[in-house]
Amino acid sequence: MPGGQYQVANTKRHHSLYSLTDESEAGPDDEKADGPPRLTPLQKLTTDKDEKTIKELIIGRRVGFYKVRGEIGCGTFSRVKLAFHALTKDKVALKILDKTRLDGQAQRLLSKEISSMECLQHPNVVCLYEVVETPSRLYLVLEYAGGGDLHNRIYTEGKMSDNDSKITFAQILAAITYMHNINVIHRDLKAENVLFTSSGCVKVADFGFSTQVSNCNVALDTFCGSPPYAAPELFRDECYLGPSVDVWAMGVVLFFMVTGSMPFRAETMGKLRRCVIECAYTVPPWVPGPCQRLIKGILKKAPAQRYAVDQMLGCDWLLPVQFLWPPEPASLDSERGDLAEEVEEEVRGLLEELGFSTEHLQNNQPKNSRSPVTGVYRILLHRAQKRRGCDSPPVVRGMVRDPKREGLRAYRGLRHTSKFCVLS
Repeated sequence: MPGGQYQVANTKRHHSLYSLTDESEAGPDDEKADGPPRLTPLQKLTTDKDEKTIKELIIGRRVGFYKVRGEIGCGTFSRVKLAFHALTKDKVALKILDKTRLDGQAQRLLSKEISSMECLQHPNVVCLYEVVETPSRLYLVLEYAGGGDLHNRIYTEGKMSDNDSKITFAQILAAITYMHNINVIHRDLKAENVLFTSSGCVKVADFGFSTQVSNCNVALDTFCGSPPYAAPELFRDECYLGPSVDVWAMGVVLFFMVTGSMPFRAETMGKLRRCVIECAYTVPPWVPGPCQRLIKGILKKAPAQRYAVDQMLGCDWLLPVQFLWPPEPASLDSERGDLAEEVEEEVRGLLEELGFSTEHLQNNQPKNSRSPVTGVYRILLHRAQKRRGCDSPPVVRGMVRDPKREGLRAYRGLRHTSKFCVLS
């Protein structure tokens, strides 16, 4: 059985939400009178060998600790299905890859994707919980966003309002800034890869073309991503700097959000190439002036002339955006340390209720994504963090009275959020 190696010999009862009686009232002979010792949820799951479970394993309806349900997406080499963790009951997205169809290049990209996601821990980046491998398939267990993607939202509802655009773009910017600060380049940012949670929090997803560099000034030479979002230097077959390419794609996403259409449109790839290289686009006059200036500052032909993320963080258009998480910079260190300890204590208590012992945790460190114990730990950790508001979207406050003061505060808040790592 999956996870069978994590069965525990200790059958001591746990006082928890799974207990049916109050252990404080139990006498010394109650255990004998009650019959066999009560199994923990983990023990029940790993010793369960009924016919239904075996059938689910054979037909792929269960993978490790996850019960697999319907398909929610697909890609060139993968399918994404909805799944539930059998112990925590949390929804997850299961990205399924057929190893027999992966050539050498695809395997290298997959390795980079896992490596990038392993080091990314931010409220606006999709979380990797666990990696499950079988002889023929590889499963990436990911955070389930559940609110659809930006492309479908605009396709069905039309352009976004100015305030909604600010809230969405500020979160994309926070995610990309954080990634660049730790030398991760996305290289495939597009509206389809911007997901929403049910609460409206933005999650940047799909790191299949991502790469880690020693520093962001390292020149890259692989053409990646979707042509409508590709920067001019990519179409010119030049070496390029990763951050500039991500910034250009952010400009295309912003244009799409506020207008409902793409800045570069053409019937053929050749015509699209010419449009992008010539930087031939027009911002509709009804787009607010501060937003127009931001778009024009990003979509510049020469990479060196494009806005850097620091300039974007402090632009006029984003001044009214305020993040509710994390705490104010002045109190971050002390509050973050206290919060980390509080969250860790809660998570370990929940793990104990499920039946995971101290030995399990010692033998399966949280950094090892290929351990089912790590999967449970990360799911419970993320749940505890969400309860404390880390997945709350930012808000747009009222009129800015003092542009210099408010601009500095907004800049610091957004820059601070871009550096924030989800506690681990």
